[in-house]
Amino acid sequence: MKTEINPQETKRAYAFEMWLNAPMPMVTLVKTLNVSRLTKLSKKTGVKFNTLMCWSIGKAAMETEELFLLPENGKLFRYDSIAINVVVRNSKGGINSCDIPYSADLQQFNRDYLELTTKVAKECQSSFLDGYMIVGTSAMIQTELDCIVNQYTDKFLNPMVMWGKYRKGIFKTTLPVSFQFHHVQMDGGDAARFLERLQRKINTI
Repeated sequence: MKTEINPQETKRAYAFEMWLNAPMPMVTLVKTLNVSRLTKLSKKTGVKFNTLMCWSIGKAAMETEELFLLPENGKLFRYDSIAINVVVRNSKGGINSCDIPYSADLQQFNRDYLELTTKVAKECQSSFLDGYMIVGTSAMIQTELDCIVNQYTDKFLNPMVMWGKYRKGIFKTTLPVSFQFHHVQMDGGDAARFLERLQRKINTI
């Protein structure tokens, strides 16, 4: 569920005035994460690495108040639920989008992830959830990537976390991630704290 709020009654009032109509209001931060724990857990449990990444992103997002806000059509809205969007390769070789509701229960999230992405891949139709704050993701695991800068479009202003193939080292496995967000939604410092929070969630999963 989403509710329209008065920007002037939030700490985003200044950002709303400054960046709402900016021609390029999206900002991208890049950080290399230590994902050793996720790779080990994936092998131990059979849960896909990307599923664990999405779940960790959801866990970090739930503790980031700015990620519950989003500008839309000149207004500011607050959401009370979060979902993770993933890009699915469909049975015809194309791609579709799939929204997965975040659950604090990893087993439930994994079941939803597998069920919904399998359906989207088979039917070749995107699946969207209404009333959820959508945190987008895009995993291009075919190759190692240093940075990803997504297209900017007024059709999708939601935050997005993107990554390529993780890098195995002698002592740890690392993964550079790009985090794109709307400047009305948060400032660079807020985004940096989100990425730090994501690393902590990965460390303690």
